Amino acid sequence: MRYRRVSMAGASYFFTVVTYRRHHLFGKAQAVGILERAIQRVQERRPFVIEAQVILPDHIHSMWTLPDDDVDYPTRWRLIKEAFTREYVPNHHVSSRDASRRARGERTVWQRRYWEHLIRNDRDFSAHLEYIHFNPVRHGLVSAPRDWPHSTFLNWVAKGAYESTWGSQEAPVLPNWAGRE
Repeated sequence: MRYRRVSMAGASYFFTVVTYRRHHLFGKAQAVGILERAIQRVQERRPFVIEAQVILPDHIHSMWTLPDDDVDYPTRWRLIKEAFTREYVPNHHVSSRDASRRARGERTVWQRRYWEHLIRNDRDFSAHLEYIHFNPVRHGLVSAPRDWPHSTFLNWVAKGAYESTWGSQEAPVLPNWAGRE
């Protein structure tokens, strides 16, 4: 069975990308830097706007807007994963590959699939923006979104979308579907 993805040129999408067996690859700033460079290189060749993003130890949440004539986010994610893996694997231990991954030439860095969600309206955008930025608090990594270093939260504070104390006193009320479609 072929997995079908929703594609709409120029749209915004929410993504969750997870490491293989939820290994904490991004627990060190060096690995985060490798990922950020991989994303930047892909953006230069295949432009897209990162509306919001958080890099957690074992997964990434990101919201992108694609160019008006483009629907190809799968290739972008493939190129990002490949670029990260090429730079990361030579100097870091990764788990042994099972027969299926060996047959496909895959490393044990990423889960094969990722979650994507087409952003449908302003309410959907806002809910996912808050879900992304509150995620480090929800996982118990920090007590306030402003304290997580691998997030676009402070960019949104600078734009005036949030107060810097947002999410530090109480959890935002998010729709049940935000981040869990």
